Amino acid sequence: MSGSFMARVGLVGFACGVILLYSLAVLPPLHWLISATPIPFVAILLARSPLFRAVAVLLAGGIVGLAWAALQADGRQQSVLSTTLEGLELDVSGYLCDVPSEGSFGSVRFAFCVTQWHLPEGDSTFSDEDLPDRLRLAWYGDEATTRPGHRLILTVALKRPHGAVNPEGFRYESWLYRKGFGATGTVRELSRSDHLECPFRCRYHRWRGELVDAVSGRLSDARHFPLITSLMMGYRGHMQPEHWDVLKATGTIHLVAISGLHLGLIAAGAGFLCRRLLLCLPERRVSPAALRMLVFLVVASASIGYALVAGFSVPTRRALIMVIIAGWVLVGARQTGVFTGLLTALALVLLSDSFSPLDQGFWLSFGAVMVLVLLFALRVGRTGWLTGLLLAQVAVFAGLWPILSTLGQPQPVLGLVANLFAIPWVSLVVMPLLVVGAFVLVLLPSADALVIGVLDAVFGVLWQGLSWLANVDLVLTVPAPLQVAGFSLVVLMALLVPFNGFRKAAACVTSLWIAMIVFRGEGMEGTNETVAHPEIWVWDVGQGLSVLLRERDRVLLYDTGPALEGVYSSVESVLIPNLNALGVRRIDTLVISHGDGDHAGGLPLLFERFKVGRIVTGEPGRVADKLPVGVKVEPCSGQVDVKMGDLELELWQSRGRVEGNDASCVLTVSSAVPPVEVVLPGDITRRVEEEFMARADHYRNDTDRYRVVLAPHHGSKTSSSEPWVAWMAPNLAVVSAGYRHRFGHPHADVVERYQSVGSDIANTATSGAIRLVLEPGGVITTKARAATPFWIRKPETP
Repeated sequence: MSGSFMARVGLVGFACGVILLYSLAVLPPLHWLISATPIPFVAILLARSPLFRAVAVLLAGGIVGLAWAALQADGRQQSVLSTTLEGLELDVSGYLCDVPSEGSFGSVRFAFCVTQWHLPEGDSTFSDEDLPDRLRLAWYGDEATTRPGHRLILTVALKRPHGAVNPEGFRYESWLYRKGFGATGTVRELSRSDHLECPFRCRYHRWRGELVDAVSGRLSDARHFPLITSLMMGYRGHMQPEHWDVLKATGTIHLVAISGLHLGLIAAGAGFLCRRLLLCLPERRVSPAALRMLVFLVVASASIGYALVAGFSVPTRRALIMVIIAGWVLVGARQTGVFTGLLTALALVLLSDSFSPLDQGFWLSFGAVMVLVLLFALRVGRTGWLTGLLLAQVAVFAGLWPILSTLGQPQPVLGLVANLFAIPWVSLVVMPLLVVGAFVLVLLPSADALVIGVLDAVFGVLWQGLSWLANVDLVLTVPAPLQVAGFSLVVLMALLVPFNGFRKAAACVTSLWIAMIVFRGEGMEGTNETVAHPEIWVWDVGQGLSVLLRERDRVLLYDTGPALEGVYSSVESVLIPNLNALGVRRIDTLVISHGDGDHAGGLPLLFERFKVGRIVTGEPGRVADKLPVGVKVEPCSGQVDVKMGDLELELWQSRGRVEGNDASCVLTVSSAVPPVEVVLPGDITRRVEEEFMARADHYRNDTDRYRVVLAPHHGSKTSSSEPWVAWMAPNLAVVSAGYRHRFGHPHADVVERYQSVGSDIANTATSGAIRLVLEPGGVITTKARAATPFWIRKPETP
């Protein structure tokens, strides 16, 4: 076997080693990995069989990749804020390492690179090396501005990186780890300090911030100003929720994330212009080899320049490496296969940034490139540009669907149509005009109106098309993973196999499959997957509440968690991805305890995505205002007990005129086998707790039952009175609260009360989503954080 083949095997091993690390629950000790490194290299020297030698090279690359990634991960984990410093006011100095943007509640949000920590005198517990060097901060108040200066001294209140942990859905904690943030927090005081030292990275971020401010000021009158700045400079701070809604619905978010598409267009344009200009020179002035090298240098320089303007973010750096490698292979006329070039780019990306596998964009980028390489490298015969564009879009759509499905991201079917329209328009019209417009702004300071008019016209066409597609009312069922994989395989084979009969058969199968999906989506009510034993999920929705009850194929949802328009929706971020993963298509009973926003958020979206049967609530008027027109709501008071398979459900509400927290609809779930009782009291206060206990003659207070009680009002001191806790004496008390939230839930006195009666306590803020399975032998409790990978904190005490 040749040396080049062995090199490729080693690169494959290195890539696999880096990727393997992020499937581990525990970070392997570095000394173990370092000690194991020489073993495969010795095997390489001793191996006589080519096959054994190749295996040894693969293992050597894998161990090196695993050790390299573990070394980087260990350093990042060491720089996370200590728990002893959480909530304290600390002084730090440093500089902005991104462009500030407006956030929710009038805040300004930015990343801050710390150059020095100013701990209290005499505190030698921590050194700067043990403390975070990158913070994600929010600045509130009337003084908050997106132009606070660049070098700053701040007083901050911080907490460790933390986010909701559920089996599916976005994990903010992973995102923070991926970006290198060692803490998050708020700014209490801010002052400029221009005398601080400003290293190279500081000067770069200052230059880009000034560039964004200058361009934003000149283009602020443009109708499509947020989209223009997103594609021109990679700054998305001006994007509004309505922009993200349209891009998400049409599967075109990648258009505003500077990626391989944008850098590839810049590289192709620069290479084309450079080559044309050089060919105009007299013959023999530039040799073919020199011409190729000059074109490659121009391509690389243009790509690097655009990447720097766009912020040199992680996705941009990854795309830059891929574009430069592609340029080296194609423009440089190197005798290197496309697969070798792709493998080299993969290894370089992982070497320069070992955290790349945590990015969905990493998998999508290399997946898309692999699909295109297979399509055009293995396809027999030449294709025109229009046919090639169409084939590329269909192939990428089909090839990436299984990847998106694995990553828990739905693939909008309209995305194929949207991208067939949007990508050519962006490639052939928008990006060239953006580049020309940028040069015009630099050379002609008085041409702002002309540039704005032209860019608004081309972006207007793009946005009108995407907006129209986003509003198309097309209801489709969600295909199963095997269906998605089968569809992808059939389409890709039809594109690659050069037999018309096979292609016609594949087209018929695909058309029939699509028709079945459409008709099922329009004419059939979804059916829920069946569970063997009843189960209860208390979702991690932050400061709010949402509980799912399943019995066979019957589903009850108690509350939907919080929603803040344009900021966060637990229905979108938690319920939809997790219910889809559990096979829930229909909610038989929806109980909304009361109308507060942290219990009844996101209801319109829930009704868009799921069939909902009976709706019961403690505040019909308030809840009805949040629901689609015509939806019938039943009051909780006076409801008869209902059954859900082998489970008995009892709904109860305080008598008299009650509103707000005390209007909460209390749900009691009882099981005979196993003998279990679960009480979901919403946000009732002590007064209603006394009323609930007064009905003891109607309440089966069996000591033999395993009792689970959701702490009323998230563990607030206004609830969970001593009589209530003593009377309930739950085996397990569950708290649904936000991590280090300003309300301070659960209150320390409440935690102590439950512990005094022998209750175990589980808090979603520190345990993640909590699952209870009611098996005949007893209740099996699992906490989502216990099964998370090494970079996410494990369950902690409340």
